[in-house]
Amino acid sequence: MKADEATGRGLDTEGGRTADMIGRPAQSLAELADIEAIKQLKHAYFRLLDSKQFDELGLLLCVDATTSYESGKYAHHGRAEVVSFLSDSLGNRAIVHEHLGHHPEIVLTSATTAVGNWYLHDRVIVAGVDFELGGTAVYRDEYEKVDGAWRIRHTGYERVYEEQRKLSTGELTAFRDRFNPEAKIPG
Repeated sequence: MKADEATGRGLDTEGGRTADMIGRPAQSLAELADIEAIKQLKHAYFRLLDSKQFDELGLLLCVDATTSYESGKYAHHGRAEVVSFLSDSLGNRAIVHEHLGHHPEIVLTSATTAVGNWYLHDRVIVAGVDFELGGTAVYRDEYEKVDGAWRIRHTGYERVYEEQRKLSTGELTAFRDRFNPEAKIPG
């Protein structure tokens, strides 16, 4: 358990909220404004990701940002590397995707740092190969206020579940979840 000395707020080592933090109100209007700015930052991240505006998305990241997608399977260091990965993996216009982030839990850990959890629901469609992927995950983010604006210092997620289907029929071809991580094909 880490604790922020200024606020006494505790965080577990995974960046999540601890029971003592849930439901605790912001201490000022400035804290509320910071939390809202962080929410808008993450919403912009998802919007720019799905509209394939990767260079603009890069501007939301700290220069030394890190990522840990798919429980660390895809880890990247530095804004340029993150933007390159996203562009290379999702830039093809034949790949259509949606990332819906909701239920934010944001904790300000100092005047210039914060952590947050977001629940993700995502869907990826590649019609040309009759493929659809859908699932949920929990994003764990770290934020830093740089020159008066909040930026993403780290972002990454762990899957809750993932399913793969044939787009044309909806037939389930693979399924995995965090509790049983080996992919299963129904049948």
